[in-house]
Amino acid sequence: MDLPVVVGVDGSESSLRAVDWAADEAALRGLPLRVVYASLWERYERAVFATGGDRSEQILNGVFVAAAHQRARKRVPDLKVSTQVIPDGPTPVLVREARKASVLVLGSRGRGDVAELLLGSVSLTVAGRADCPVIVVRGSHDGGGGTPRRIVLGIGAEAATANAVRFALEEAERRGALVEAIRVWRRPASEAIDHSLLGERPVHAHEEGAVQTLEAALHYAPENVELLKRVAEGSARKVLLDASQGAELLVVGARRHPGHFGLQLGRVAHTVLHHAACPVAVVPERV
Repeated sequence: MDLPVVVGVDGSESSLRAVDWAADEAALRGLPLRVVYASLWERYERAVFATGGDRSEQILNGVFVAAAHQRARKRVPDLKVSTQVIPDGPTPVLVREARKASVLVLGSRGRGDVAELLLGSVSLTVAGRADCPVIVVRGSHDGGGGTPRRIVLGIGAEAATANAVRFALEEAERRGALVEAIRVWRRPASEAIDHSLLGERPVHAHEEGAVQTLEAALHYAPENVELLKRVAEGSARKVLLDASQGAELLVVGARRHPGHFGLQLGRVAHTVLHHAACPVAVVPERV
């Protein structure tokens, strides 16, 4: 059975943009869209909206999911859309939904007090725990793509980004986009200090290793996907943030350690979720 694309909504403009992306994603994949609203989301984020008891809260919940349903059907008229209001907090709801979703799509900010943060706490936490790829829709981007359409892929160690590579290549095939695959390397501090004495050989060795890692990660890329391969010296966070300008999607891997239930996001994933100029896909990697 094909798993649906799931989108979490909370009534914010950010979550409605996530609905747009999710509807497009579901259409590209030929899958149904499931819209989920956690009815305790408002309390979780201490929203400024005042309600007049349980009846008013039920009405508000219905308005949120109805607006999301209508928006998705307007964007993709023949899309199969289902909705559900679940009486629980947003994080447990969305983490559970991720177990039965092909992709989970979220907005980058909530509508309560945490809307003032760079990234809503719900999106950040779920991206660090979900069992499926999580796309956090950032900025004003609505999934329409640029010219040319470009997906940025951050390449880590091969075993740590295999799922992310596969996800980026498949997204590129669906969207007719090229993949800009980037492997960032840094020389050890000790070599940087002794650089004038050691010459260029250590630098070349590190760069060559980065090239080999990049080639190995992409060895099974489909011939119909255009690849732009790049190695760069420096900070992976800065390089990927710069590359996200004008991109359709930025894809990074996040290691998942069995038996560990806390937030499992590395520094790179954490940074791009906060600051990228385009939507970010965090793909879980089992290690």
